[in-house]
Amino acid sequence: MSDLILASGSEIRANLLRQAGVSIDVIPARIDEESIKNSLIHESASARDIADALAETKARRTSAKHPQALVLGCDQVLSFEESILSKPKSKGEALSQLTALRGKRHALLSAAVIYENAKPVWRHVGQVRLMMHTASDAYLADYVERNWHSIQHSVGSYKLEEEGARLFSRIEGDYFNVLGLPLLELLSYLTLRGTLDG
Repeated sequence: MSDLILASGSEIRANLLRQAGVSIDVIPARIDEESIKNSLIHESASARDIADALAETKARRTSAKHPQALVLGCDQVLSFEESILSKPKSKGEALSQLTALRGKRHALLSAAVIYENAKPVWRHVGQVRLMMHTASDAYLADYVERNWHSIQHSVGSYKLEEEGARLFSRIEGDYFNVLGLPLLELLSYLTLRGTLDG
């Protein structure tokens, strides 16, 4: 039996957990993320609360079908100048996002919630602040063209673990939060409860 069910289809999160020695099953939760996010934005919810609510919704949905298991729901939100950026729907939108972000700071908030027996038993929201340097229009356009297949699945239209690293001049916080998972805090919890040896 696996240590954990990951209620997310993110290959990066699954690989991080497996590489850390956590046995997982991947059962993505089917939720309308955009609808939930837009509703919370309309209610003036903070970026932190939005990330947490999305992570909890995923965990709750999958836990309802697997109540005896530990179910991990995760989500990541990008907060920039009082707004929330989503995954780009087109190359043009990706370029617009990167153009707006360049030369400025933004924050990535990575939420994780664990459900067991249809109830939340652990949650954490990690935050990292990033400073993007002032890349040229030509470089940003070329970057989007070269990397569209990958970045279309990423909030903010970049992947720091790939060529996106060249866009940044400073990062403050835990790198795992950039990848969408507060991994160290999660491993500490799983070790404390005896799910993992340690």
